[in-house]
Amino acid sequence: MSRQTTAILIERHGPPEVLVERTIPLGDPGPGQVHLEVAATGVNFADLLMRAGLYGTVPPMPYSPGFEVVGTVQGIGPGVTDWAPGDRAVGLIRHGGYARDLIVATPNLFRYPASLSAPEAASVPVAFLTAWVALFESARLRDGETVLVLNAAGGVGTAAVQLCRWRNIRVIGTAGSESKRQAVVDRLGAAACFDSAGDWGAEVARLVGPRGVDVALDAVGGRATPMCRSLLAPLGRLVFYGMSDAMPARKKNWIAMIRAWLRTGRIHPLDLIEPNASVAGIHLLHLHAKESLLRPALEQIYQAVTAGALTPLVDRVFSLDRAGAIEAHRYLHDRRVFGKVVLA
Repeated sequence: MSRQTTAILIERHGPPEVLVERTIPLGDPGPGQVHLEVAATGVNFADLLMRAGLYGTVPPMPYSPGFEVVGTVQGIGPGVTDWAPGDRAVGLIRHGGYARDLIVATPNLFRYPASLSAPEAASVPVAFLTAWVALFESARLRDGETVLVLNAAGGVGTAAVQLCRWRNIRVIGTAGSESKRQAVVDRLGAAACFDSAGDWGAEVARLVGPRGVDVALDAVGGRATPMCRSLLAPLGRLVFYGMSDAMPARKKNWIAMIRAWLRTGRIHPLDLIEPNASVAGIHLLHLHAKESLLRPALEQIYQAVTAGALTPLVDRVFSLDRAGAIEAHRYLHDRRVFGKVVLA
């Protein structure tokens, strides 16, 4: 009889309660694959968009969300020589992470420091790699520049602020509550953090003056995008990697989506000439096959974590089952998180 495991699946779109727990076939690892017993999986805002039917690239339903997992190798397929049963590993996958067991291709496996717990290790890959690619690959961040990070208290936001401070880059953030704003400054080292629901554009402009900001990371969209563009210095770069403004509630809202889309606006190439501005987009899943980019980046990130220069920020750990996944999604929808949410 074939082996089986349990997984949290999306069988239809809707609020968090549509998530279901099922027994599914597991199979055996094939050439270049391992069987990974999952100890923890990171929860990302993209998981919420998948569940609501707002994410672009997804497999046919039913499927399990989850891009990043941590676990122990239980078995290896033919030709695997660099992993052995008992090894601890991080897996960066396209989907399927809300499961107790996975079959993972070895190019998608990474080692992580023994000093980290499974939830800590699982909180790193998506957040820090997204921030890394945005800052160092797309924006080509340089010494002496100033960075604006929207949603600085979220998973990617806290990672981006930490990466900037690691490189001694001045960083300014936005966040939704006073406690989060204070933590972004006091715990993470941002120069300032303004209310994301207020007139933060004017406050940033007063702080930086006519010089502007060199890089803006925007995962919000809506009115935030033109505000970011207006703050860019000459040769400034706007990096866009999400539109949380399109999903302010726990389920799809067409009015909110249309409003966010219209407020974000369209950017014509000619509009970028006079301000000497650049606009880029980041979608980490579509870099999934670029091992030559992601592996050295993640290795450097984990080395910095080991050295104490970067810190995985696990806000809450929920159980890796249906009830835990539902509560985790609700927690992210309510914008209560500082750092990352993990299932374990």
